[in-house]
Amino acid sequence: FQLQASGGGLVQPGGSLRLSCVGSGGSLDYYAIGWFRQVPGKEHEGISCISYTGYGAPGSTYYTDSVKGRFTISKDNAKNTVYLQMDSLKPEDTAVYSCAADVGCATDWSLYRHRGQGTQVTVSS
Repeated sequence: FQLQASGGGLVQPGGSLRLSCVGSGGSLDYYAIGWFRQVPGKEHEGISCISYTGYGAPGSTYYTDSVKGRFTISKDNAKNTVYLQMDSLKPEDTAVYSCAADVGCATDWSLYRHRGQGTQVTVSS
């Protein structure tokens, strides 16, 4: 089971990006999916998570305070993909963004069994 994040890039302050986390070798239905970001010299910061959505479970969403109201996490089961829609981006959102999967949401990157490679997001004018 592998995860791959994509969709990063360079965007101006106030702009938007949509990141994708695609799962292969297993269904994301049975996992909670967390989004993390990391800047050089710092630990991974948990910014959002969507809980288990298997068997029609609605799934709960969680956001760290710094992204509430600006970022939206969602899941497309048909595409086995979790998205992170990022609006009103700020320079301090610049980081490498990665996704991870496990049975439940957590803010600690090291607790996730499945962790994918990241995608760079740069917010700059």
